Amino acid sequence: MQTSFTPAQLETPSLAEANGILRSCVHCGFCTATCPTYVLLGDELDSPRGRIYLIKDMLENDRPATKDVVTHIDRCLSCLSCMTTCPSGVHYGHLVEHARTHIEATYTRPWPDRALRAMIAVILPHPVRLRLAIIAAWLARPFAFLLPRQLRAIVDFAPKTLPSPSAWDQPQVFPAHGVKRMRVGLLTGCAQRALNTDINAATIRLLTRHGVEVVIVKNVGCCGALTLHMGKADSGRNFAANNIRAWTHEIENGGLDAIVVNTSGCGTTMKDYGHLFSGDAVLAKDAARVSALARDISEIMMDLGLNTPINVPRLRVTYHAACSLQHGQSIVSQPQALLRDAGFTVVEPVESHICCGSAGTYNLLEPELATQLRERKAANIARTHPNVIAAGNIGCMMQIGAATKTPVVHTVELLDWATGGPKPAGL
Repeated sequence: MQTSFTPAQLETPSLAEANGILRSCVHCGFCTATCPTYVLLGDELDSPRGRIYLIKDMLENDRPATKDVVTHIDRCLSCLSCMTTCPSGVHYGHLVEHARTHIEATYTRPWPDRALRAMIAVILPHPVRLRLAIIAAWLARPFAFLLPRQLRAIVDFAPKTLPSPSAWDQPQVFPAHGVKRMRVGLLTGCAQRALNTDINAATIRLLTRHGVEVVIVKNVGCCGALTLHMGKADSGRNFAANNIRAWTHEIENGGLDAIVVNTSGCGTTMKDYGHLFSGDAVLAKDAARVSALARDISEIMMDLGLNTPINVPRLRVTYHAACSLQHGQSIVSQPQALLRDAGFTVVEPVESHICCGSAGTYNLLEPELATQLRERKAANIARTHPNVIAAGNIGCMMQIGAATKTPVVHTVELLDWATGGPKPAGL
């Protein structure tokens, strides 16, 4: 794609990067076939190619974002399916992040939208605040019909139960069983710590059972993904910088062979820390080191190999491939291979590349489109007749779980069970 940024504009690193991404696009349109919003709406401007044109025009002309541009960019899930499809290697993910930051800086949203986004940004990355917000949603349920559309969707989506805070998530060291093969840090997450404490516990049991010492590092919190994807770049970078400093302290004082992530959205962001801080004179080196160590739990377990499975029921497991795992990290076969090694029968639904509609905060900000994608995903999963649904991301688990009576558990819970752990509570 031809661009016409001025030399002065190209002195700005973010615009120089956007220019390079734009110029790599060859207008082929392959991305439209795999874009969830284009599949639903059939509007060229709701496809990656259409959004690229909008972003080019906005950034090239240093133009404040307009309502129409914001509408189409907001509808993007950042599922990155287009990047998997693209034959030219267009890094749409970085480009849309530039666009969202520009929107946040130049566009004044209607006050209800501003208030909602501000509320999400100050609540979701903090487990204690999120717990209190869920309790508030329970109290608001009888009056939900009086609330604005988006707040009503949030109240409806709040989980019906809430686990107690878990001792597993507190800073500590879990020793390896038998001969120590690795020493790893575990990202315990933010929303996940409030919504489902079983996932981290299962991850720690699985790793220690396979000879891995697991460290819960002090002062590690939200990875920054939730606010970065909302265009709140400063907030996202602050979360990420805090984690980089905490991980670096542990790397230099205790040593880590890897940083294990069991929430794929977080994993995609952590693996991008090196890029996010590439121009930061203070944090660039440490950010790149943290990115290089970040690995999904399925990658670690493939390297370790599963212990001989115990005699668990040979359940039919439908595996849901989270977008941030298959598109964001190019991890496609490993989770399914591990589940098969554990003795389960694994199937995959049609349209497995299409997002379920969770996408971080998307189901809170764009509830209508998110619901359409959720129902489409649930229907495709139902056609596989599963005993259980497995996924590698808490957001997907909650999104799909709201549309099906079939149990939805994390992949790691099944692997833990199959190698000697307790039966997943979801079953």
